[in-house]
This record gives sequence, C-alpha cells and structure tokens, in this order.
Amino acid sequence: MVHVVGVGEMRLSCDSGDIIVTHPVGSCVGISIHDPESHVGGILHFMLPSSAVDPEKAAENPYLFADTGLQAFLREASAMGAERGRTRVVLVGGAQTADEAGHFAIGRRNQIAARKLLWREELVIGSEHLGGNLPRTFCLEVGSGRTWVKCNGTETDL
Repeated sequence: MVHVVGVGEMRLSCDSGDIIVTHPVGSCVGISIHDPESHVGGILHFMLPSSAVDPEKAAENPYLFADTGLQAFLREASAMGAERGRTRVVLVGGAQTADEAGHFAIGRRNQIAARKLLWREELVIGSEHLGGNLPRTFCLEVGSGRTWVKCNGTETDL
C-alpha cells in the first residue's frame, strides 16, 4: 500500500509491502529512517527548523518543526521496535525554492537543523539529496529500505 505524507506529517510502518511517499519536498526536509531487523521504516516531512517560533503550533503538531518532530518521530519508531544503532537515515530537500534571493535561507536552515539534531541523537546520515532549487518527491520502500527521489523527471536511488 502507498502512504502519502504531507507537510508537517510523518508516517511509520512495519508492513513490508508499504511504500511511503512525500512530495513536494522543497525548502522543507524529509527524513527517512529504516531498521532492517525490525522492518520499521518511515518518513518525517518537517517545514521549519525550530518550534521556538510558535510553541502553540508545535504543541498541536510537533511534525511541523525539526526539533519537536524528530523527537516524536524517533520515539514512535522506537516504540515500534526500531533501534538507533541499526537505523539507516536519509535526508532529502532543503532547497532554495521560494526565497530566490536567499534572505531567509529556510532550506539551508532546515538542513542544518536536521544534521544537528541527528548528530545529537547519535544517528549517522547514510545518504542525502539536499539543496538546489527544485522540489523533489521522496520515497521509501519499507520492506527493503530502498529510498529514492524523483526530481525534474529523473529518479535517483539513495
């Protein structure tokens, strides 16, 4: 079954037949995790680096923000049996799409936030497809852990 993750959402599964997809990932960042032993996999699609800009909104939906979203995402993955030492992490997005002049640099700030938070959680990034100025579609096949992006008509395995 295909599960679509929207902006400010996440999806985890342990069903080997599932594919999790999120699009478009522009300045946002998509983080996939996959534990090959527990067969737990999922994608988080966050929009902003820090919940400090709107703590009320973060309380309503932690997945909008890197800091609160990643914590909740990892907590739920762990509850499903994922172990951090076995988990493969992939990052996608962080493009400079809406702010062409780069004044706000949301894409870059999202990339930095994701990297810092993953480092604090002692999770190593296995692959990434970051930056540029085009949105991407990000996919995870739960059974195999295969991840790929579709960008500008090209599909790339990560």
